[in-house]
Amino acid sequence: MDCQPVQTLDRVGPRVQERLARLGIHTVGDLLFHLPVRYQDRTRVVPLAEVRPGAEVQVEGQVSDAQISYGRRRSLKVWLTDAADPADAEDRLSGGGLLLRFFHFSPQQLAALRPGAHLRCYGEVRQGPNSLEIIHPEYRLCEAPAAPEPAPRLTPIYPSTEGMQQSAWRGLTDQALALLEQLAPAEYLPAESLAGMPFPDLRAALRYLHRPPLEAHLEDLLERRHPAFLRLAFEELVAHQVSLRRLRQSHARVTAPALPGDGGLRRGLREVLPFRLTPDQEQVVGEIAADLTRAVPMQRLLQGDVGSGKTVVAAFAVLQAIESGYQAALMAPTELLSEQHWKGLRTWLQPLGLEPVWLAGRHKGRERAGLLAAIAEGRAPLVVGTHALIQDDVRFGRLGLIIIDEQHRFGVHQRMRLRDKGAGGGGAPHQLIMTATPIPRSLAMTVYADLDLSVIARPPPGRTPIATAVVPDTRRDAVIARIHEACGAGRQAYWVCTLIDESEALQAQAAEETALALTAALPGVRVGLVHGRQRAAERETVMAAFAAGALDLLVATTVIEVGVDVPNASLMIIENPERLGLSQLHQLRGRVGRGAVASHCVLLYRAPLSAAARDRLGLIRETQDGFRIAEEDLRMRGAGEVLGTRQTGTIEFRVADPLRDQHLTAAAQRTADLILARYAHVVEPLMHRWLGQREEYGQI
Repeated sequence: MDCQPVQTLDRVGPRVQERLARLGIHTVGDLLFHLPVRYQDRTRVVPLAEVRPGAEVQVEGQVSDAQISYGRRRSLKVWLTDAADPADAEDRLSGGGLLLRFFHFSPQQLAALRPGAHLRCYGEVRQGPNSLEIIHPEYRLCEAPAAPEPAPRLTPIYPSTEGMQQSAWRGLTDQALALLEQLAPAEYLPAESLAGMPFPDLRAALRYLHRPPLEAHLEDLLERRHPAFLRLAFEELVAHQVSLRRLRQSHARVTAPALPGDGGLRRGLREVLPFRLTPDQEQVVGEIAADLTRAVPMQRLLQGDVGSGKTVVAAFAVLQAIESGYQAALMAPTELLSEQHWKGLRTWLQPLGLEPVWLAGRHKGRERAGLLAAIAEGRAPLVVGTHALIQDDVRFGRLGLIIIDEQHRFGVHQRMRLRDKGAGGGGAPHQLIMTATPIPRSLAMTVYADLDLSVIARPPPGRTPIATAVVPDTRRDAVIARIHEACGAGRQAYWVCTLIDESEALQAQAAEETALALTAALPGVRVGLVHGRQRAAERETVMAAFAAGALDLLVATTVIEVGVDVPNASLMIIENPERLGLSQLHQLRGRVGRGAVASHCVLLYRAPLSAAARDRLGLIRETQDGFRIAEEDLRMRGAGEVLGTRQTGTIEFRVADPLRDQHLTAAAQRTADLILARYAHVVEPLMHRWLGQREEYGQI
């Protein structure tokens, strides 16, 4: 069954086969593991008098009136009532009536939905201007009073693609489930691992999830807490742990240069630093130093909140590599951030007689040739750059350590290409991966199990707390006056917009219009603008001008989430913050509070706020603990969104949720160890079932 081609099912021709392939479905087994994303309860008909806004319901009634409305948008309005006879116009919605609204309709629909017709409908109830209504309900005509019986079980709704209707999914899965009764899917988990676990067997779990019975608890299914979901989540977690452990084993088979160093440059750095390392920094420096002395490639993830001091930790690792006669490379996602790293590291390294090299896209001709020669001949002890470091003409003399900042901004292949720059004689350089996105340890155990984890949990002393206020945009004038006051006092400010173009649907201000409006409202204030549609060189020029103090106010989209470090910037306005994730808001806020001046962040929201948005913004206001914020962001948005993994080839789960299912992590790790030790024959099919072609995600 796992290998039976999906085209052996009825009604799967070349066109349907192509559509299924878009979703990675090639076999009947793939189809069975393509689970419903939610369920609809069509097992009962809800009386019209009992419907409530926000509920998805199945209702039944008689059409009392139908007419075309010519307001701002042409629509067909159909009134459904419980009454046996059509009510008059004034009473048609009294006593439990419901309005059905269609924006797209045909003459045939208009003729069929005539007064007196009996309908059964399904849809989401919302509060309209004058009554409860359902927009574009699913419906069918039925003969009263002998109406068809409701569905005998919950109705699954599948993740889909263009051209695949839900009825087609249900038809295909009906066939797959019939085959499931004849031939069970292969069981890859050892019986001893499942013994005592509160799970159904694999066949029963799949049958239940595709066709939940009438008595199924809908909330447990929707929240994926049901034992049938947990059975599949557990298997997926095991598959990922097996994959990550194989990666670790492959790393262990590769050699790396041992970089013990003599400690001389590191002692010199401690003497030139104008501050003492924090206990957290000292611990991480020690962990990295121990890794570098081994002849196995270091694979360490360093996570620390915004401004926690990761760069100085990286500097100690760089000097240990240089002491050992090797080069180091640091790759950052933007030119401005890479230049910032280069300038900061040069300040510390020049007094030690070392000259870091900066390589970026702007370097051309003779200048670039000179830099490439210094790198290839080993005369550049530290090379800092962007994607320019992975171009074919960049060759290192003796690359022993690579450092990747904000690693989720790079694709898998980009990271591997930099690693390969140091490969020689079957060896590989040591790798230090840094991120300012706090990751709860429970999640890191699952997502980054092939990496050793170091954490700088506490910021260095002296960082000024950022006061955060949540303000409605009706007070925009007062906020603008506050900017005028701050810039007049010689400080700088950011104004962050969530979109570039005006969007009626999202009600978000356009960055370009905002920049024009603020320029007009703030005479004498030098305003700059950056957004994602500008050429990179133009964007970098504006941000560099802001960093140099040539601009007072920077209007920007979220492109500044990572990058510019301006200690003089003490005020940030984030417009429409309800549109952003918590971790992203926290990252943006971290652009201020980098100097000794008291800093402020204003979250300028558009009313009304939903209860969930109010809670989220309240959390940002009350805490600057990035780990607490990350926990809540993960709970609300999922690991793939928070870690930026959907676009970069990193881990992505289909059923499991690392946060929700963390109680299964330890058992999944034990099972993975057992499989690798005693059941090696199931490793490949297990990983293929859950990872497909995505095993490369761990090759960081």
